[in-house]
Amino acid sequence: MTMDSIGLLYPSPQKAAGVRDQPPAYFRDLNLDQIVDWITASKQDYDLKPDYYTAVQDEETIRFRQEIVRDLMTETTLIKMQTFAAQMVILRRYQKLSSEIDHQNHREGWFLEAALVYVRSVLQLEQDLSSADLQSRGLLAFRQILGAYTASSEFQRLRDEAEQLKKDLSTVRYCVLIKDTTVKVRPYDGETDYSIEVEKTFEKFKQGAVKDYLVKLNIVSSMNHVEAQILDLVARLNPELFERLHRFCAEHSRFMADFILTFDREMQFYVAYLETILPLMKGGLKFCLPAVSIRSKEVLAAEAFDLALAIQLRGEIARIVPNDFQLSGNERVIIVSGPNQGGKSTFLRSIGQAQVMMQSGMFVAAEQFTANLCSGVFTHYKRREDSSMKSGKLDEELSRMSAIADHIRPHALVLFNESFAATNEREGAEIARQITLALLERKIKVFFVTHQFTLADGFYKQGLPNALFLRAERKSGGRRTYKLFEGQPLQTSFGEDVYRTVFESAP
Repeated sequence: MTMDSIGLLYPSPQKAAGVRDQPPAYFRDLNLDQIVDWITASKQDYDLKPDYYTAVQDEETIRFRQEIVRDLMTETTLIKMQTFAAQMVILRRYQKLSSEIDHQNHREGWFLEAALVYVRSVLQLEQDLSSADLQSRGLLAFRQILGAYTASSEFQRLRDEAEQLKKDLSTVRYCVLIKDTTVKVRPYDGETDYSIEVEKTFEKFKQGAVKDYLVKLNIVSSMNHVEAQILDLVARLNPELFERLHRFCAEHSRFMADFILTFDREMQFYVAYLETILPLMKGGLKFCLPAVSIRSKEVLAAEAFDLALAIQLRGEIARIVPNDFQLSGNERVIIVSGPNQGGKSTFLRSIGQAQVMMQSGMFVAAEQFTANLCSGVFTHYKRREDSSMKSGKLDEELSRMSAIADHIRPHALVLFNESFAATNEREGAEIARQITLALLERKIKVFFVTHQFTLADGFYKQGLPNALFLRAERKSGGRRTYKLFEGQPLQTSFGEDVYRTVFESAP
């Protein structure tokens, strides 16, 4: 394996898929756009979103990524990766300073600092990975290549020249003579350093621990014209040393290895996600690395929950209500019915999110999750009517369904949420029934959340052999538990709940 072929997202360059620049259409319906925004908020420099937009279509890549996630779940390994990333942030800051400064000696000084940060960070990374108990193919391969790189004559030359140059520059001493408006610089000739003398004078006044009144100055990237002239004069006094600095910058203008840059970016794909969910784990929510079902089309979810809602309510994790379900045998459709505000839509989002995160090779918001790879995820959600619609709501719904039909393939997943409710219940139920049956014939998995009793009950009485029926729980008095359980659809709209909410709560 060569440096060029090393990557953390795919087991080989041949497995790599073209990334998407824009989120898939279903992201908004499943609140995945919010999740990705939260994950990447502190990682803007890395442009991670396209990798989250791109679902993996092969089991090997998923397992490859899960192996890396397991390695990173060792706390010390994750901290070491975060430390390396922090150093790379400093490196890029120094590089940016270097590119923005006009004064040559000043610019090249920042370039040298950037090179030193790079060298020290890479050496520390090599040391950290050497002592880590790694199991993943990706990190083991990277560790091997990294060891060869740090031992190479190219890297050692960069390290030796940078460190020696920094050491020699730090020994330069000079005197600045100021008289009226004239500033002169001459070599240091043993003059007294009065700053040291001042410290000695006040040393005798120290009694135990004393407050440090020294002012901490921030790194300043700019120089005024006097400072620039002083630096030029110092360079004239040390021409050989500054010529070495010029030569170092020219010869090492591209000192960063491409595979290190790739590692830095791709590692953040994992670190950013783990930094988002680890606080939720510590709060008591359960996550798992899902099992990919190959021969079977079984789908199993235990304690699954809406990740977007969990992030939003991270200070109130107790409010998150997880749910379970299982599709086994030939079952490929779930019909979810029950009262409004009962958790049906939240459940639907949790399943879609779990499928997508599984096909990203990452943790899923569930205690246990098993599913087969989907050729695509599609959502058909009820839309609010607005002025941009060129036809009625039912026509708009059918048009979106037609667009889905044009792109869908066998073994896809379609999530319906209150679809085809823009017409009367009998007609809407018939449209939904025919579409669902057509999708099942094409071996497409369907989750259908509906409040239409005619649709849910029709499927139930038909005895559809590949269907599972779930119902949102409603306790006496109208209390919602947000739990779903297997059960026959009920013929009631629970209008009394609406009455109680509107009238009994009125002042």
